[in-house]
Amino acid sequence: MVERLARGPAAVSELARPLPMSLPAAMQHLAVLESAGLVRSEKAGRVRTCRVDAATLKGAERWLAERRSEWERRLDRLGDYLKTLESEGDSDGRND
Repeated sequence: MVERLARGPAAVSELARPLPMSLPAAMQHLAVLESAGLVRSEKAGRVRTCRVDAATLKGAERWLAERRSEWERRLDRLGDYLKTLESEGDSDGRND
């Protein structure tokens, strides 16, 4: 849904149509996204239109990028450690 809304505003029914869920389930999903601040909606007559809150989404992207960088550093350190263990094993004459 967020991916679709990144392309522009859409009615709830339009968002739910391609998904393997009922309209009420899609509305619940949108309510969660809205309570998280990622999506905003407005009602005009019987149609509820949703749009992405770009500022909140950018904040989420920044947070995810920070976590990704942190985990990449950790995995790099783990890789270095495993290489050290491997080379120590080779120098001990063990070839496991």
